[in-house]
Amino acid sequence: MTKIGLAAALVVSGLAVAQPAQAAPLSPGLVASMRDAFGLTEQQVLTRLRQEATATRQEPSARAAAGASFGGSWFDQEEGVLVVGVTDDEAADRVRATGAEPRLVKRTAAELDRVKDRVDALSGAGQVPAEVTSWHPDAERGAVVVKVQEGRRTPAVEAFLDRARRLGPVEVDTEGVTAPVPFAAGTVGGDPYYTGNVRCSIGFSVHGGYVTAGHCGQAGAQVYGWDRSWQGQFAGSSFPGNDYAWVRTGGGWWNVPVVLGWGTVSDALVRGSWEAPVGTSVCRSGSTTRWHCGVIQSRNETIHYAQGDVHQMAGTSVCAEGGDSGGSFITGDQAQGVTSGGYGNCSSGGRTWFQPINEILSTYGLTLLTA
Repeated sequence: MTKIGLAAALVVSGLAVAQPAQAAPLSPGLVASMRDAFGLTEQQVLTRLRQEATATRQEPSARAAAGASFGGSWFDQEEGVLVVGVTDDEAADRVRATGAEPRLVKRTAAELDRVKDRVDALSGAGQVPAEVTSWHPDAERGAVVVKVQEGRRTPAVEAFLDRARRLGPVEVDTEGVTAPVPFAAGTVGGDPYYTGNVRCSIGFSVHGGYVTAGHCGQAGAQVYGWDRSWQGQFAGSSFPGNDYAWVRTGGGWWNVPVVLGWGTVSDALVRGSWEAPVGTSVCRSGSTTRWHCGVIQSRNETIHYAQGDVHQMAGTSVCAEGGDSGGSFITGDQAQGVTSGGYGNCSSGGRTWFQPINEILSTYGLTLLTA
């Protein structure tokens, strides 16, 4: 492997592209891949990328303009605009002035977050059945959405849902939902990193190392690269509760702001970590299934793994499989997070969650390596 190939292999994960607003070139292969993933024409892909970049930049100022009336935000895929929920007309006028589209909603994001926190407390008390997979606030629906495995609404599940509904507005989804699992895997071939008998995928480079999933290894665990040479060790790790970690690299390995395209697309640069709104497209790559795209469906979702709950996750329609854990999720050229787990596969489809990157950087005092 060449030096650039080796460096790229250190970030075994998602696809990055330049945001059109930055006048940087799109990564080769991106347009064709998104065209296939979303059923769009080439021009529609370019338009969507431009609209998503605009929405991502607008969101912080639109959220601030909404103030206490803020009811959540999402990207309207049909209209190509950032929508911001508000609970009063005055806030709607302020949001409209930022360029975003206001929409009246029944409840503020703070109200829904409080309901979600109460459901978290039920889980902390051991009152959530295994058939319940996750729950998250949904701004458009004005409720906390609880996902239950399809065909598994047992008496215990119904009793839990009754308790949850007493805490606030709760809705239930079951279609296509199966049990979530972290996406680690036993040792197999590829271009991964290894710790013990576990294979995972490298996330984003930071100064001094890289970030990845917490369930892949505990602090102090030794890490070996794709060629089985010593690569470093876990300098910090959290799972469950969170699902993030970072590896301090050594042994001659170095870090670059690149994610690996796996031959499907060219390796691409990372230029920042602006948080993309719900509804925005996102791409992921890992050492098992390589590169796939989908949509960000939720934020602040609690995942009910068998090992324990993981909080403040982002849910997506992107597929993944064992060994993809830790790999990058990226929108445009902006890092979004590292792969945690989900259900389904890349043959029949599925749902995957990522741990948001900015929380990881803040927790460990890390600086994302950017171009």
